[in-house]
Amino acid sequence: MVTAPPVIDFGPFYGDDAAKKADLVQQVRQACERHGFFQIINHRIPSDIQEAILQQAREIFGLPLEVKEKYSREIDPVNLGYERLRAQSFGEGPGDLKESFYLCRDFPPGHPLIGRFSLGLNKYPKEMRDLALFQSTANRYHTVMADLAVDIFRVLAQTLNLEEHWFDSFCHDSANIMRLLRYPPQPANGLERGIGAHTDFGGLTILLQDDKGGLQVWDRESSQWADANPVPGALVVNLGNMLMRWTNDRYLSNLHRVINTSGQERYSVPFFISGNLDYLVECIPSCKAATEEAKYPPITVEEWLEARYADTYGGAGVGELSTDVVEAHVMTRS
Repeated sequence: MVTAPPVIDFGPFYGDDAAKKADLVQQVRQACERHGFFQIINHRIPSDIQEAILQQAREIFGLPLEVKEKYSREIDPVNLGYERLRAQSFGEGPGDLKESFYLCRDFPPGHPLIGRFSLGLNKYPKEMRDLALFQSTANRYHTVMADLAVDIFRVLAQTLNLEEHWFDSFCHDSANIMRLLRYPPQPANGLERGIGAHTDFGGLTILLQDDKGGLQVWDRESSQWADANPVPGALVVNLGNMLMRWTNDRYLSNLHRVINTSGQERYSVPFFISGNLDYLVECIPSCKAATEEAKYPPITVEEWLEARYADTYGGAGVGELSTDVVEAHVMTRS
C-alpha cells in the first residue's frame, strides 16, 4: 500500500503540554526515518504572507520573457534571478516544464556574505507593478521562514536525543535561498515532468505549494510514487542530502518530483535551508555507537554545497541533486 508523507500538527512546539510535545517529536522522528518528508500545520506562518508570496510569483512570471531575461541568473556568478522554462532537466526529454526566480536574504552592499555560495544582491525587476511590495514581501517571507526553520531544527534535535538548541549555530547566518516556481499545465501524454525525480542537497527544505497538487514523493516500502496532496495552510518539510549525511544515513533525503496534471498553472515556493557556510558538518554523536566509525568525513557547509553544485550544474540547480547522482544511494536504503 502506498503511504503518503504524514500531516503533523506543529502547534505543540509552541505550547506547554509535555505529552503533546513528546508526541510531536515522535511523529517527526518517524517521518524522517520513513519518508524524509512531512507536512506541518499550526506552524504560525500567517496565511496572508503565504498568499502574498504566491501572488508575487504569479505577477513576476506574468512579465514578458524579454523582461524576465534581463534578470537572468546566468548574468553573474551567484545564481540569483530568473531561470527560463526548461532550463533544468532531471532525466531525458526537452527539460523540466517550469520556470523559476531565485532570491536570497536581502543584504546591504558590502556585507561579508555577498559573493559566497549563491549569496549576493537580489535582482528586483523594476517592471513589477509594485516593486516595493515585491521586495518587502520577499524579505518578509525570508524572515519568517528562517525563523520557522530554527523551530523545526529544534524539534529535529530532540528526535536525535540532542539538546533542543543543538542546531542553532548551524542556523545562524544560514545560506537560505527562496525559489519562486511556475509550472504550466502539462499535456496529458504522461511524458512531461514539471520537475523530474531528484533530491535536495542542503539541510532542509520548507515548501509552500498552491492548491493544484502534483508533488509526489517516492514510497520505498511500496516502490511507488505517493501524492503529497496540498493541505490548506500546511507547509511541506523535506530533508536534504546534507542532513542525511550528518545523521550517518539514519534520516532519509528522499526522491520527489512534480507532475502538474491539474490543467492549470501551478505555483510553489521552496525555501532551502543550507546552514552557516562555515559550519563543520560531522557525524552527529547520537547517530553512531561509540565504537562505530562515521560513514562520512567532516566537511564544511560551503565545501559540501560547492561540491554538490559542481556535480550537478547543467542538470540541476541550487539546492537540488539529480536522480542519476543519488537514486542508487537512496534506493538501497529500502
